[in-house]
Amino acid sequence: MPQTVLTPTVRDQIARLGSADIMVGIPSFKNAATIGYVVRAAQAGLVQYFPDLRPVVVNSDAGSPDGTGRVVIETEPPDYIEQILLTRPNHKLERVSLTYPEIDGVGGKGAALRTIFEIAAALEVQALVVVDSDLRSIVPEWIELLSGPILKGGYDFVAPLYARYKYDGTITNTVTYPLTRALYGHRIRQPIGGDFGVSGDLVRHYLSLDDWTDDISKFGIDIWMTTSALTGGFAVCQTRLGAKIHDPKDPGSDLGPMFRQVVGTILRLAVKNAETWIPIKGSHSVPAYGFERIIDPPPLEVNTLRLLSEFHAGSLTLVDKWSEMLSEASLETVMDLAAEAGRLGDSAQAKLGIGGDVASTTASTLEMAEAVTEFHFPDDAWARVVYDLVVAARNPTHPLETLVAALVPIYFGRVGSFVIENRQVTTDQAEERVERQAREFELLKPYLVQRWNAVEVPA
Repeated sequence: MPQTVLTPTVRDQIARLGSADIMVGIPSFKNAATIGYVVRAAQAGLVQYFPDLRPVVVNSDAGSPDGTGRVVIETEPPDYIEQILLTRPNHKLERVSLTYPEIDGVGGKGAALRTIFEIAAALEVQALVVVDSDLRSIVPEWIELLSGPILKGGYDFVAPLYARYKYDGTITNTVTYPLTRALYGHRIRQPIGGDFGVSGDLVRHYLSLDDWTDDISKFGIDIWMTTSALTGGFAVCQTRLGAKIHDPKDPGSDLGPMFRQVVGTILRLAVKNAETWIPIKGSHSVPAYGFERIIDPPPLEVNTLRLLSEFHAGSLTLVDKWSEMLSEASLETVMDLAAEAGRLGDSAQAKLGIGGDVASTTASTLEMAEAVTEFHFPDDAWARVVYDLVVAARNPTHPLETLVAALVPIYFGRVGSFVIENRQVTTDQAEERVERQAREFELLKPYLVQRWNAVEVPA
């Protein structure tokens, strides 16, 4: 890990600023259409809620060709925000937009955040708030909600609590939430939420760690931050932000790379922190800050048949790899489920009049789910699959990237089952199913510990 990723130009900008009390960091890449709104909300939040603190907004960009950085600088000046709010802060609000340097030749969200962390540490901020650049739901209050627990309550890590549509956040719902909860005993509902608050002490802790990887330089950064806060003994809480409206994606078509980076990171950290999580039993709730909001998040369409098709296709090409990473019982269950997914998918395509390419169908999520209602991937079977992967990740002869890539089709099968099961229920009712699955992970943790302790790891 390099000592610093800050260029001389950036260091000169920091020297000019001197120091700050609170900072809002915004990582970005090709977000010119949305980042102006995010910057305005951040500026307004700093002026409205923290008029006595020295504030700075930092945009860490990947060299966007659409002028994202220019939008940040040209967005209405802070005095415009002050006129709207009819208040004037005691300190000038500074704005910085820069192109972040890659880390060992790798760029991505994590690399952008590394730059933000270094700037926050150099400015000696008390609280750092990071928000996504594609948000359409951020309001000024988010800045207070994400930094208030740090500045007022002494917390170090503030995770977001969103109202999300029942099909949104599938990586969180099926992997990172139940696994983080079962391993480390904290019920952090959105461990890869994207919007968060961090204390100055925790920023310095992040910069002191030497386990940075290529995945952490990309989408693995969020789960690394959450896990590192938990294993480092820092005080964590959650904050209620209401609905998150951004650019959601169909899990069957867009989330493959993100899945591999996030899951690869959580597995590496599980192997590294085994002495921490093995003795932990059960879980406890995490304090939540802010007023609960009753709001309906926007719906999301999911191509259920594509998910089942990918699951079945994986069983035809990956059975050897699955046999390496799964227990004998799990492999048998997964192969049976994949065969059923293929059979039901073929029947549904015929019923709906869909040709060979299910990816281009115009059928709705509900229509597809209704056509395959018999398919069900049980909670306990999925928990055992994930735990088998944790055990397999311990073996250095199994390339972790290959194992995670082989899990993707099984994950698609599990997500397809979740969509089918929740096709007729509300988002709140679907949340009850997510909690049920998380409890299953806790109940089956002895299975993980037993398998972990029984496996002989090659030298």
